[in-house]
Amino acid sequence: MINIFKPAPHIERVPEEQVDLLYKRLRVQIFVGIFIGYAAYYFVRKNFGLAMPYLIEEYGYTKGELGIALSGVSIAYGFSKFIMGSFSDRANPRVFLPVGLILAASMMLIMGRFEWATSSVTIMFVLLFLCGWFQGMGWPPCGRTMVHWWSHKERGTIVSLWNVAHNVGGGLPPIFFLWGMAWFHDWRAAFYMPSLAAITVAVLAFFLMRDTPQSCGLPSIEEYKNDYPPDYNKDTSEKELTAKEIFMQYVFPNKLLWFIAIANVFVYLIRYGILDWSPTYLREVKGFEMQMSSIGYFLYEYAGIPGTLLCGWMSDKVFKGSRSITGLFFMILVTIAVTIFWLNPAGNPTVDMACMIAIGFLIYGPVMLIGLYALELAPKKAAGTAAGFTGLFGYLGGSVAASAIVGYTVDFFGWNGGFIVMIGGCILAIILLFMTKLNENKQKAINAKMS
Repeated sequence: MINIFKPAPHIERVPEEQVDLLYKRLRVQIFVGIFIGYAAYYFVRKNFGLAMPYLIEEYGYTKGELGIALSGVSIAYGFSKFIMGSFSDRANPRVFLPVGLILAASMMLIMGRFEWATSSVTIMFVLLFLCGWFQGMGWPPCGRTMVHWWSHKERGTIVSLWNVAHNVGGGLPPIFFLWGMAWFHDWRAAFYMPSLAAITVAVLAFFLMRDTPQSCGLPSIEEYKNDYPPDYNKDTSEKELTAKEIFMQYVFPNKLLWFIAIANVFVYLIRYGILDWSPTYLREVKGFEMQMSSIGYFLYEYAGIPGTLLCGWMSDKVFKGSRSITGLFFMILVTIAVTIFWLNPAGNPTVDMACMIAIGFLIYGPVMLIGLYALELAPKKAAGTAAGFTGLFGYLGGSVAASAIVGYTVDFFGWNGGFIVMIGGCILAIILLFMTKLNENKQKAINAKMS
């Protein structure tokens, strides 16, 4: 491990009377740090979609070519989230997250400030690939932080609250873009305005975040909350694991982790199929102006905030902790909303906007649940790797398909073909989540017999 990324060492415990006050203060501070830090990653992850209509008009690129370029982010991020997840389980998140954010923002800054950076599909692919690789340094340190600072009984709530950072961050690039267009009259503001904002947030996140409670002189979260998982062992659960132990004991043999990882492919296909292509689709098919399509993009992201919170609450209270059934319920509704968005004829912008809001409201719940479920299926010292494993499938499969396969399908078969691909993805996600539930029941029956 590079020295600057090494975990912060444990220090002497603070006096007992200071523990509660310090824990409460640091938890608020750290949550703000990981929330704004991860939100800022979205400033520079999918802003390329806002520039695509202008790249088509100014450079004559086809949708398939831009889809190939855009897939660089997803290919790199899929691998990086998995690999960097393993590193993050053995790294200080306070350093790991900000460094990744600054590097990712730098790639987008280059695309915005240098015309050569958008002069060919190959150059754009390389820059977007590098951006995607550095993006993999965002989610895993946040997962590591949450499992160290919040106990098992708190995580459903805290993960759903933190997860809306996706939407807060993802909804701001069109606003930065519109500001840049107003000030500079330059469509490249879609690249450089979000980049500058992301670098600023990276600095703030560094000052807010911390590593483990023990590195701040505090007891473990399990001791502080008296909330010990069934397999918790004080001597081993706080021990840093090797990469081999993480992969061979807690990731590869885990059948349920494989099921949700494959389901994540199709959840991400819908999430990014709509996000990446809606500005172009609304502009070409529905006749939306740039301002209206940007507003639709913004509403899609921000509708995910109440949707994610509702999904987290329903998974705890209505479906009694069953993440798979909750995801199944939400994905059925997503399928309906995507179908209406597709079949609604031009000239009904209110229905189109309502569909963008509905899809955004519904799709981020399953995204959050799969990440939460991955955290729950592994010990906390392997949490980043487990989450990265599901991300590998989501981005390498679903997001790449959304970028490249949907792009080429639209080129050859029109938008009807693109929507058939996405609706097929919805159906496959539903089937896989149902299979996950069946295997949960089998596992519970086996555990009951053993006990």
